[in-house]
Order: sequence, then structure tokens, then C-alpha cells
Amino acid sequence: MRILVTNDDGINAPGLIVAEAIAAEIAGEGGEVWTVAPAFEQSGVGHCISYSHPTLLAEIAPRRFAAEGSPADCILAGIHEVLKDRKPDLVLSGVNRGNNAAENVLYSGTVGGAMEAALQGVRAIALSQFYGPKNVSLEDPFEAAARTGADLVRRLLDNAIWDEGGYRLFYNVNFPPVPALDVKGLRVAAMGWREETSFAVEPHLSPTGRRFMWVTGGPQHLPTAPGTDVAVNLDGFVSVTPLRADLTAHDVLTELKDRLE
Repeated sequence: MRILVTNDDGINAPGLIVAEAIAAEIAGEGGEVWTVAPAFEQSGVGHCISYSHPTLLAEIAPRRFAAEGSPADCILAGIHEVLKDRKPDLVLSGVNRGNNAAENVLYSGTVGGAMEAALQGVRAIALSQFYGPKNVSLEDPFEAAARTGADLVRRLLDNAIWDEGGYRLFYNVNFPPVPALDVKGLRVAAMGWREETSFAVEPHLSPTGRRFMWVTGGPQHLPTAPGTDVAVNLDGFVSVTPLRADLTAHDVLTELKDRLE
């Protein structure tokens, strides 16, 4: 199996090493693991691409490339340049430092990389490690992802739904904020919504008197509705959420046609 790995935390991020190890176990003897990751951190860039300027791509080790762009740029570079002879069989995006559950999904560069892979016709899984008081101080905060990730990816490859077409399915996985031995299992879960968690801005003045805005986030450990992603993560389960790039609100199409047409 040929696997392409990317992330949004950057080529030197510790979670990328975890993803590469998962990929190596899945690819097996005779398989190939290729990495194309951002040269610098790209958290929060979503599914953006560097449409208006070029992206520098540098090989820093065999089968390991750094791109001065977003995770989606890295997928484009990986599929259409680095692996142009043959597409990868799978893309793993992550393992992100922190959760990409609930509303974070909409901003996540990790999810954006997996989304671009799906749009390119490649099976894709986004992987994120939820941080919390039970794992943030561990010698390896990625312990849950490192010890359970390969089995989880293998289960998805063998048993998940992999459709075809334009807006094909891809998967968003969040490992719970607990030590590996405390992971209770897996739950398929919808995106949740944290009622009091949203992004905002906080103004600061520079030494020269210029006004800058820092983006601020909200608390990450507020539970979402029962059975949705953050709720099951906080209960110790790995969450698996099927996603599509199609943002159409299909549930209101019929009623909206009746009202407007």
C-alpha cells in the first residue's frame, strides 16, 4: 500500500511522527509511506489553497517533503508532483495536537488536508489527539493515538463505507484525552456543537502603537450533545465521524423550493 501523510502542525510536529508510524504499520513490508507536510504550522487554515502565489516544495529526506503552504497544498503537491506516477492508496492527515471535533472541524487544516484528498479521489482519514488534564502531562500526550491508531485505521479500511463520486466520504477521527490504557473503544458520532465555545479576537498594541488582533478560542472541554463527537471523546471513546465536502443543507431543500419556487 502507498500512503501519503500530511498535517497542519508542520513538518517538525511530534504528531506527524505518530502518523508516519501508523502509516508504516498499515503499509506493511513492501509498502510505501510518503510525507508532504507544511514547512511551518498551518493550524486553522481549513481547506485553503495557495491559489494566488506559488508554493516552494523541498525534499528534506527520502520520501519526506516540506511545502511552504497549507495541508491542502501539500495534498496537491503530493498527488500531482511527488507521487505523479501513481496516486496514493490512502491519505492520513495528522496526528493533530488538540481536538478537531465539533465546530473545530470547520477551521481545521488537518480536516482540510483529508478533504482535498477525498476531492482528488483518494481515501482519506483525519487524525487528531484531544488534549486534556488526563493526558497533557504524560511523557507522550499522543499515547492514545500512537497505541490505538493503526488498529483504528485498519478497521476503517476494512469495514467503513468508501464511496465514489465527486463529494466522496472521508473520515474524521479524534482520540480521547486519556492515557492509552483508558481508551474505552470506538463510537461513530456526528459533529457536535459546544454552546459557549467560539472564536473571537483580542486587540493588542505593539510597541510602535499599532493595533493587532489575536484570535482567541473558547473552552474545549464543554460536552456536546450525547452521542456526538466531543461527548464521546470526553467519555473516553475514539470518535469516528463521516464527512463530505458537500455543504448543501439537504434537509431544507424541499421546503425551501416550496417557499421560493
